[in-house]
Amino acid sequence: MSQFIKIYPDNPNEAAIKKVVDVLKNGGLIIYPTDTVYGLGCDITNTKALERIAKIKGIKLEKANFSFVCHDLSNISDYVKQIDTSTFKILKRALPGPYTFILPGNNSLPKEFKKKTTVGIRVPDNNIALEIVKMLGNPIVSTSIHDEDEVLEYSTDPELIFEKWQNLVDLVIDGGYGDNIGSTIIDLSGHEPEVIREGKGSLDIL
Repeated sequence: MSQFIKIYPDNPNEAAIKKVVDVLKNGGLIIYPTDTVYGLGCDITNTKALERIAKIKGIKLEKANFSFVCHDLSNISDYVKQIDTSTFKILKRALPGPYTFILPGNNSLPKEFKKKTTVGIRVPDNNIALEIVKMLGNPIVSTSIHDEDEVLEYSTDPELIFEKWQNLVDLVIDGGYGDNIGSTIIDLSGHEPEVIREGKGSLDIL
């Protein structure tokens, strides 16, 4: 049976965060709040958990475009190639915030993502998400649970999310109502920034 935990974003309870981290370390899947929609996540280093998420999404793991949710910019350098000054300035202006940045991956990517030339990186402006990643000690792989064809409430109300997902995941965090607009996705892997999807994040950062 899936756990349902209330955590307050203003001051996340350390014991509650530890519970979440323990689930992740044991290969569990969690649904957690971000600064945009609720996300489905697992430990980036756990192959079985990654395969479970891919299965839920109905895609092959090596083809999946999951985001890496990091604690801060220093985390990012573990998985992306050396970035130039202008790219770094954009990241510094935007993060933490409601953006997903596509950046060139480096050789340290987990084996499941070795074939990928780029990775999507997020540092959400949400204390619950950031504290989980910080305590875990490495990023979580994440995908939003927002389904285009569903009633909007499903993606914002934690209790409805729990009802729908309790048989698929190990833990759902109630961090208050989520947003129903996804992150702005910006590709920084080429010569010029390219906006892939305009979402919650303003484009003034470019």
